[in-house]
Amino acid sequence: MRASKKVTRIPSVQALLVQCVALALVLACASEIYRSVSLHLQVDVEFLLFSLVIMQSVLSSAIAYSLKMAIWWRWIHFFFPIALWLMSIAHIPNTFYLVGFVVTLALYWTTFKTQVPFYPSHPAVWKALLSLIQKEYQTKTLRVIDIGSGLGDMSMYLAQSRKQDTVEGIEIAPLPWLMSILRARFKQSTAKFTLGNYEALDFAAYDVVFAYLSPAAMPRLWEKATQEMGSGSLLVSLEFEILNVSPTYIIYTGLHSPKLYVWRMA
Repeated sequence: MRASKKVTRIPSVQALLVQCVALALVLACASEIYRSVSLHLQVDVEFLLFSLVIMQSVLSSAIAYSLKMAIWWRWIHFFFPIALWLMSIAHIPNTFYLVGFVVTLALYWTTFKTQVPFYPSHPAVWKALLSLIQKEYQTKTLRVIDIGSGLGDMSMYLAQSRKQDTVEGIEIAPLPWLMSILRARFKQSTAKFTLGNYEALDFAAYDVVFAYLSPAAMPRLWEKATQEMGSGSLLVSLEFEILNVSPTYIIYTGLHSPKLYVWRMA
């Protein structure tokens, strides 16, 4: 029983169940709608199918909202049935679906399990983090890591700006990791990139840990940081706070840019 409850809490499983429940409701209504409409009007089958697709989209996103799923899941639930319907009437070759699946899998990999989608950061954020490091550590030699490093821009920027530091990035999705490796070689950057899950790392080895994850990942990140990070080291999160834990600093990176939340470890 506990195992089944744990499985149903996984967002990808929840998403499948939401779509199944919505589909069951739509199918239950479909025959009645068809019968009622056909008695009075000549039925346009394509229009009826489109109406059912919209009903599926609205119902699934409403169920996701009631379950308090992340907002990006609600949008996925809304557009997923519409996307399937559009592709079905466009007569797209099967090869297209295979290529799309492989690219999506390589880009997002375990997003459904980790609840951490691909979030690229921006130059204003890189500069704000660099300023923080310069202020806190000046010319001290550091070991810095970006967990969820994406295409590697943050790590390469820091490596270029602070040549005395060891700057690393770890990324769980194969495609962004591969692109970061190739870009680092092309730019002759000293930043090092690893394919893997940051949870397998020992944070004790790092002076600064930078994260741009998701609200769902923050409690576990804080637990790991408090267990492993050394005194005086910095945990930096872009945009996402840690519930009930006040940051040491809040840094505004720009007028329309997200904030940096900084915790100095005791």
